[in-house]
Amino acid sequence: MDSLITDNVQTDFKMLDKIRQLEKASAGLDPNTSLRRKMTAQAVDYAESFLYKLPEMNAFEADRGCSRLLEVPFDEEAGDLSDLLEMLDTAVICEGINAASGGQMGYIPGGGMFPSALGDFLADVTNRYSGISFASPGAAKMEQELVRWMAQLVGYPASAGGDLTSGGSIANLTAIVTARETQGIRARDVENSCVYMTSDTHHCIDKALRTAGLAECKKQLVPMDNNFKMDVPALEQLIQEDIASGLRPWLITASAGTTDTGAVDPVSEIAKVAEKHGLWLHVDAAYGGFFMMCSEGRQVLQGLDKAHSIVLDPHKGMFLPYGSGAVLVRDVKWLAQAQTYQADYMQDVRVTEGQYSPADLSLELTRPFRGLRFWLPLKLFGLAPFRAALAEKIWLARYFHEQLEKIPGWELGPYPELSVVTFRYVPEQGDADAFNERLVEAVRADGKVFISSTRINGKFVLRLAVLHFRTHLDRVDYVLSLLQRLLLHRQRCD
Repeated sequence: MDSLITDNVQTDFKMLDKIRQLEKASAGLDPNTSLRRKMTAQAVDYAESFLYKLPEMNAFEADRGCSRLLEVPFDEEAGDLSDLLEMLDTAVICEGINAASGGQMGYIPGGGMFPSALGDFLADVTNRYSGISFASPGAAKMEQELVRWMAQLVGYPASAGGDLTSGGSIANLTAIVTARETQGIRARDVENSCVYMTSDTHHCIDKALRTAGLAECKKQLVPMDNNFKMDVPALEQLIQEDIASGLRPWLITASAGTTDTGAVDPVSEIAKVAEKHGLWLHVDAAYGGFFMMCSEGRQVLQGLDKAHSIVLDPHKGMFLPYGSGAVLVRDVKWLAQAQTYQADYMQDVRVTEGQYSPADLSLELTRPFRGLRFWLPLKLFGLAPFRAALAEKIWLARYFHEQLEKIPGWELGPYPELSVVTFRYVPEQGDADAFNERLVEAVRADGKVFISSTRINGKFVLRLAVLHFRTHLDRVDYVLSLLQRLLLHRQRCD
């Protein structure tokens, strides 16, 4: 017996010794106050240096292969933060689209406000879990209050709810799944079910349908009018024809600001069709929704409150860093029923009827505390500068359109309702598509500003998307002058 006790004591001693050795070896993961201060100072110095140089930095730098510098094995030994920040600068920051630049006017620009970075820093250091109210009542409440504010912005009733997501793709997927469940679409129904959208609907909707098991739905592309808006009479006709054919129409997806042209579908009229036939109306307002904050946007964005679900992207219209999306549903119960779950290990969590945690309304259980990056700048700056910035972007787009209209040779898309302008130059001779392709490449080679391209009705078209909070009149004037210089140069060469 004594021998057994001795053996057990020795075993315990060895185990404790092993644990202490591992604790000592892992101690580097929790740096002390002095080292934390040093690391923070180095990171802040780099950030300040970047922001100081930003006004003079290009909006685009061609790929020179600098990212190959990252192809270094991960070592067992510790690295030096100064060296790593230098690698970040030379291998990551030096190439591609400078998304922090006010010269970024391609695709739909993202934001990246400084207080949001502070919010992320504090959220990550404190590491509160916002998914379940039981785990962090304040973090969950902050996110719920942000959802409530957005719901009020679009005109939703008190019954509305939603979730902060990683972006428009996950937000749209969440809305599609909610629509599927609420409309009672089962696997056996899919082949006979119909979805209605235009060809300008964002591609993530199609991806969401596939991901949600709805790829075999009959997808009806509704014609658009001359301003690239959904043709409501054509929508009505398609629905009636499908009903007559024994099919089941169930979902309409409208756009409040398409990526290609910035067009806003006539949501109020579409909502009447949806209500008449009992269809779910989903509005992708990822780009355009926050223009509701300014009077210019509200004149265009009418009827959002009639939608069953809406997607907004705060990393677009609210200028937050990438990774900030939101889904709103007119009745939070629809969202909760679609995302319901049960797990024994979650039995400590008490869910009161009608009181939902973010995870109860989300595809995600594990999630970052997203609310602080949004809440902090709203509280710190107030709403007024956001309203002004959004109105400014609309007027900058209209200014660009009107200035370009004065110059012969330019073929312009619709007058911008929001902040996207489509345009192309039509030379007196030669292939217009090839000419505009060379033109956009020349703009990128200059690098000071970045614009993108698309195809509309088969034509190669250029796009100016004004949405960055650092984009002001000087940047738009630079695009206009650059285009003129490039055209003069081309004419001399010809």
